[in-house]
Amino acid sequence: MKEALLKAVDQRYTPLAGSCCSLSCGGALNYAQSQEGEVGLDLGCGRGNDVIRLAEQVGPTGFAWGLDLSEGMVEKARKNLEKFGVNNARIVQGDLEKLPFEDESVDLVISNCVLNHAYNKKDVWKEIFRVLVPGGRFVVSDIYSLEAVPEEYREDPAAVAECWAGSVERGVYLNQVSSAGFHKIDILDESEPYTKAKIEVVSWTLRGWKMPSLPTP
Repeated sequence: MKEALLKAVDQRYTPLAGSCCSLSCGGALNYAQSQEGEVGLDLGCGRGNDVIRLAEQVGPTGFAWGLDLSEGMVEKARKNLEKFGVNNARIVQGDLEKLPFEDESVDLVISNCVLNHAYNKKDVWKEIFRVLVPGGRFVVSDIYSLEAVPEEYREDPAAVAECWAGSVERGVYLNQVSSAGFHKIDILDESEPYTKAKIEVVSWTLRGWKMPSLPTP
């Protein structure tokens, strides 16, 4: 099941690495308020456009990571970093459910309409929590559904392409985030429902914080 989903995602996005179409359905970086010297991570970075912007925002004393599942996207993103002479950034290929980063190594995680693709979203949120430093934050744009997505659409290429095949209901989504350990979860933007096949979905942007460690008595 997971392997089929990953294959569907890769088959969809690798051919788009060299196209001129827009792949992002959200503007997480616009809400991120990244600061100079921070370490940021873009999950599902695609061609690396937001990684380049993030690298500029955090400056030479900061660093920007990009991660993507698609081999084609990773290759294209790396070429874009080289093309624009971005030295404080790096692109890696990896799985959202097992991030290749050290514990508490990132100040900020952003993502645009990618987390709904994950097979085990609980693990993704646990991983985001793990890699964030105490006091770190995420800003994620994604999609939730008003009802459970029919099984027939879970691996449907068109539904995957439109980034809603793996969406879950609003309450389920928020529970996954809070269960990972995040607090002070803010809804920064939320659209009106719109129809996809047999269901309705909503686009939104969330921000949450990893509570700072308490001082040792």
